[in-house]
Amino acid sequence: MTLLVKVCGLREQHHVDDAVDAGAGALGFVFAASPRQVTPAQARSISEHIPSHVKRVAVMQHPGNDEWLAVLEQFAPDVLQTDARDFDGLEVPESVARWPVYREGGPAPETDGTYVFEGPKSGHGETVDWSTAAELAQRGNMVLAGGLNADNVAKAIRTVRPFGVDASSGLESAPGQKDSHLITEFINAAKAAEKTL
Repeated sequence: MTLLVKVCGLREQHHVDDAVDAGAGALGFVFAASPRQVTPAQARSISEHIPSHVKRVAVMQHPGNDEWLAVLEQFAPDVLQTDARDFDGLEVPESVARWPVYREGGPAPETDGTYVFEGPKSGHGETVDWSTAAELAQRGNMVLAGGLNADNVAKAIRTVRPFGVDASSGLESAPGQKDSHLITEFINAAKAAEKTL
C-alpha cells in the first residue's frame, strides 16, 4: 500500500517546493476563512510547477456554487475537499475528484471512495479518537486529519491504518506560517511508518 501524504494550508512557493521535494502526494490550498486562506490567483501562482502526479486540492467549507466555480475557473484543482453535505449544491465536473469531509461525532462516511476524517473544526489541531478512526478506515479510502505532526504521525498510521494522512497546523511555527523543517520531518516520518504497515 502506498500511503498518501497531504500537506494542507500552503501559502508560499518555497513551502510548496519543500513538500513536493519531500514526497507529498497531495497539497491543499485553503479557500475558506482561515489564517491559511489564499485567493484562487495566489493558489494558481504558487502551484504552477507542481508535478502532475501530485494532487492539487481546493479546500473549502460550505462554499456557494459561484464561489466554487470561481476557484474551479481560476485555480483548476484536481480535487475539491469540502464537507460531505456541501456537494449537493455544487457543480463539480467529473474531471475534479471529490473528497468529502466527515467529522468526528457526525454522520459516518457514506462513500467507497476517498474521504477526509477530522475533528469538529478544521485547522484547530485537534486529534480525533484514533480507535474510532481505525474502525471507519476499513470503509473507503480514509485520509486521516486533525492534529497530526512529525511526532505523532507514525503512531497514528500504525493505529488507524489509513489510506492517507493530512497535516496543516502541526507544520507551522505560528498560525498560517508553515515551517520547512516541520513539513519535511512530517513527510519523512509518515513515509518511514508506511514501511511498517
